[in-house]
Amino acid sequence: MSLSDAELVRAAVAGDVTGLGLLLSRHRAGMHAVALGVLGHGPDAEDAVQDAMLVAVRKIDELRDPDAAGPWLRAITRNACRARLRTASAVPLPDGELPSRDPTPEELLERRALRDWVWRAMADLSEPVRLAALLRYFSDVSSYDQIAALCEVPVGTVRSRLSQARAKLAAALVDTADAAHDDAAALTRARRREAEEMLAAARRGAFADVVRDHWRPDVEFVGPGGERADDGRAFAVRGMEADLAAGVRQRLVEVVAGPGLSIWRADLISPPGDPGHCPPSLVWLHHFREGRVRRLRLFHPRVT
Repeated sequence: MSLSDAELVRAAVAGDVTGLGLLLSRHRAGMHAVALGVLGHGPDAEDAVQDAMLVAVRKIDELRDPDAAGPWLRAITRNACRARLRTASAVPLPDGELPSRDPTPEELLERRALRDWVWRAMADLSEPVRLAALLRYFSDVSSYDQIAALCEVPVGTVRSRLSQARAKLAAALVDTADAAHDDAAALTRARRREAEEMLAAARRGAFADVVRDHWRPDVEFVGPGGERADDGRAFAVRGMEADLAAGVRQRLVEVVAGPGLSIWRADLISPPGDPGHCPPSLVWLHHFREGRVRRLRLFHPRVT
């Protein structure tokens, strides 16, 4: 006898990836019908269904009535479709799916029973595709134009990479069997500790020591304005020391970590006498090789 929707929802909330996969397979046709009704025939309809499936991964434990899984999934799909009808830079997810306030994206992910499966599936993506998906679905630097600026690629390339990520993750979600995966929350916690320790060291005047320990000697450094330097470590240290001397402080807000990647977002606090000294926030995008930073890109997100 097949399980009811409510039983599959309860299994998914408990961390059973197969339960969620079965639920989505059962309702995929209905979700696709909604997408076709809003967007018509074409790739956007399938993309919207895949977006909705990824939203379901993160939101399944917020479904109050497990018996209403079908209408809930169709509503998510409808919202994803409507978002696609808005401007190209709009986030194609329901409003509020990527909150910038409490709880933060990493807190949302850490409390999801399915988080380890998500991160394991991310590990199967190429690094550029994985980075786009991390930014899009698990950070608040999530609009196409901001991802394009941060990754230094055209918006069309971002769309292509996200299409690959959606297809891969959606297929893996439907096809996967329940399995034990590494605890990705532990990686995020470790990366957050590193971020906190590095910023604290900077305030103590020891930023150069931490950089030497954690960054490769040949690290590629790209500043917020696209500036590069032959000696990335020295250039970054000078920039940090200049900001501190001017009275600028960074307050860590968010850390998202995946295989070979780490994304920090920090509020920039200007000195009281010069409140417009710096932009309000800064994103640190780290690429790792053998446990050390091989490339760092700094980016000021657009204020919305």
